Amino acid sequence: MPPKESERNDAVRGGAASSSSSSSSSPQQQQRRSAFTIPPPLKRLFDAFPLVTYPPNELPLRAPRNRYQHALYVFATAEGAELGAPSYNPSCLKWQTYLEFCNINFCVVPSNNHASPTGALPFLLPSSSELSKPSPPVPSGKLQKWTLQNSSSVVEEPSDMRYEAYLSLIDHRIRRAWLYALYLTPNFTSIAESLYILPASSNSFVRLTIAYELRAAAEAELLKHSAVISAETLYKDAEEAFAALETVLGDGEWFFGAAKPGLFDASVFAYTHLLLDKALGNGWSESRLRNAVLGNRKLVAHRERILTTFYTGA
Repeated sequence: MPPKESERNDAVRGGAASSSSSSSSSPQQQQRRSAFTIPPPLKRLFDAFPLVTYPPNELPLRAPRNRYQHALYVFATAEGAELGAPSYNPSCLKWQTYLEFCNINFCVVPSNNHASPTGALPFLLPSSSELSKPSPPVPSGKLQKWTLQNSSSVVEEPSDMRYEAYLSLIDHRIRRAWLYALYLTPNFTSIAESLYILPASSNSFVRLTIAYELRAAAEAELLKHSAVISAETLYKDAEEAFAALETVLGDGEWFFGAAKPGLFDASVFAYTHLLLDKALGNGWSESRLRNAVLGNRKLVAHRERILTTFYTGA
């Protein structure tokens, strides 16, 4: 007996449904397959505006442009560093000048103590042929040894027995007078503030904190050597030290009769140049230490000789 018409229709519909189910995945499988599929509207948008790969950002202005050149990190203004001008910090200027004497090709990078591996400037970042493997930085305590190993024109230090005695005049008497004159007199406002504090931050509280720390550090350093800070004693000791240096220089171009300037010359220049620099900060308000240099014409000539020979572009 043939099936009824209604039964045939049900069979056809059931077969169609079964065929459809077997030829397609479940909704859950479809969802898994299309989880990362870009929706058509966005796809059309991306097709109209394809992704573009931009070139990498340039290095900051204060970063070394050439890793194939040694970089000396010192206290300096951005403009001064660009010109290779003398640093406004004696410790930095000493080594900057010594590298110039030894014909080391380097660039100057303005920096601060927080950027130094030892917590103090200067330090040298030697050139590196591999950007992924930079050379380790050289702190100031190892700069002379590094220079002797890497200079094509090594400057030999004199073997004069007086060398250490006169060097101690610079490292002690003159340095202490410098600390007093720069941080504990009106020169703090006219020079130290404009060089070390104002560029560090625009925040008034931060500036006050830095000012306090600088003055406190200078005072603490001076009190290591005397129970009382006496301006007269400090200045008198420095005046005697400059007079002694004037005597040992004599009529020679460089100290101890050397044929070329060396580390001792750089050590003296680090103070005489800054003390004679009228444009340092906003100028010397209290000038007794500066006058101590001006009173020794051979030291003045020595400073001028180095400035015109090794800082011609500044």
